[in-house]
Amino acid sequence: MDDFNSETDSDYTSYWRDWFISSRGNEYFCEIDEEYLTDRFNLTGLNTEVQYYQYALDLVTDVFDLDCDDEMREQIEKSARHLYGLVHARYIVTTRGLAKMLEKYKKGDFGKCPRVMCEQNALLPMGLSDNAGVKAVKLYCSKCEDLYNPKSSRHASIDGAYFGTSFHNILFQVYPAMIPQKSQRRYEPRVYGFKVHAAAALQRWQDNKKDEMKERLKRMKVDTGFEDDDEDGEREDDDIDVEEDGAAMN
Repeated sequence: MDDFNSETDSDYTSYWRDWFISSRGNEYFCEIDEEYLTDRFNLTGLNTEVQYYQYALDLVTDVFDLDCDDEMREQIEKSARHLYGLVHARYIVTTRGLAKMLEKYKKGDFGKCPRVMCEQNALLPMGLSDNAGVKAVKLYCSKCEDLYNPKSSRHASIDGAYFGTSFHNILFQVYPAMIPQKSQRRYEPRVYGFKVHAAAALQRWQDNKKDEMKERLKRMKVDTGFEDDDEDGEREDDDIDVEEDGAAMN
């Protein structure tokens, strides 16, 4: 907002949406059409969620003309950003909004997947809750179908409700051609170039889990039902001796 401090109020308000979209940290947002913002049906229920709702709406729609002090202006500005975010979540699931977000997705404006096997597949912003103030925005990879935190602290502080929980799924339903082929590649552990034997690794894991369970049952003073290895060895030796004695008698 420092760039606008020297401008008049009319200049300040006429550039509000342009300033918001171009500000650092707001790269995830697309510009909402003025026709959508001025349609009261699209704003149903938001007046109860945003403080100074009417003033904030006037600021976002470039008709703000209230003469107020700096503190009041700051509060209205904060409400305007919150209002824009809530409307943004509704706008990006419309035909026009999906098209705008698709272009940003194609350009990689939301970042690339950090997973090596995904080969820098583009990410999409999404929320874990549709209610504001619950969870910050996350980034969804359509290739590995996992979620990641934004790298930038500016992006990590954005409310996930400004994108909603359904946007990324709706986008791929409308544009199914954009769904990437799922990655079948997995990291394979190796020792000196040779693959680690999967059966051996599984056996070690099973033995460890068995030992953990036996220790847990012993602490609870519950009969494990397992026989110790030493006892198994002694029993096998006894069986061998009996078989040898029987053969000698015959």
